Amino acid sequence: MNNNEHIRLVISGTYSTGKTTTTTALSILTGIPLINALSAREILTDLYPGRRFQDMTADELMALGLKRFEERVRAETIAYKEAGAFISDGSVLNEWIYGTVRMKVGINPGSTLPHRIAKAVMGVPFKPFMKKYLDSYGTVVRQHAKEWYTDVVHLPVEFPMDPDGHRPVSEEYRNLSDIEIQQRFKELGLPPFMVSGQVAERLQTIVDQYQLPQIMQIEEAIELANQRIATNREAVSKKMIEQYHEPTLSEKVKLMTKY
Repeated sequence: MNNNEHIRLVISGTYSTGKTTTTTALSILTGIPLINALSAREILTDLYPGRRFQDMTADELMALGLKRFEERVRAETIAYKEAGAFISDGSVLNEWIYGTVRMKVGINPGSTLPHRIAKAVMGVPFKPFMKKYLDSYGTVVRQHAKEWYTDVVHLPVEFPMDPDGHRPVSEEYRNLSDIEIQQRFKELGLPPFMVSGQVAERLQTIVDQYQLPQIMQIEEAIELANQRIATNREAVSKKMIEQYHEPTLSEKVKLMTKY
């Protein structure tokens, strides 16, 4: 990066590494706009009301990924036009990797063992198409990432997943995606700057590394970020609970046997 006034910084990492807290607090701390795109959970409640991530079919996951891509590109464009810079919670590349790793460990890695076995069997005929689709999607994603992002901070896996029930993945999935995300950014000429530790340590390290402005105290920024995140998650969780109904036995069988 040559000029921090025009930084387009990705805070990268796999599930449950603290991306959202770090990214939100960093935006508040520096005054640099946060990419304001709908989260995957918010999109899920709009596209497939009542559906859980661990029950989604391949076509539903594809639709979710496309909508998420659209949301990110829209939000990045708005932030860049208005401020010439942004801080992004994850990236289009992260979410592409989430898809490619699902092809390796199963499309519903957070579901029960019988569910995963059924999906693995039913998915055999569809794997060639899915691979071609993800390869094509990856071509677009890599080009976008290379043109739009100036720097990447990567948060490694340092602790177990948050047991809040909203991380529909396994530790195998999490560790594999962590490795692949880092590798893909390196291939694009965007080697991730690794940042670990508590949130306050992370923020100070990032501010120092990129010589970013600081408009308030770090602890205040963290407190405001936690409040903002809690409010949003409570609203989304409430909506998901209101939409969800326990599937009948026949519905469960259908969810397990439809790839």
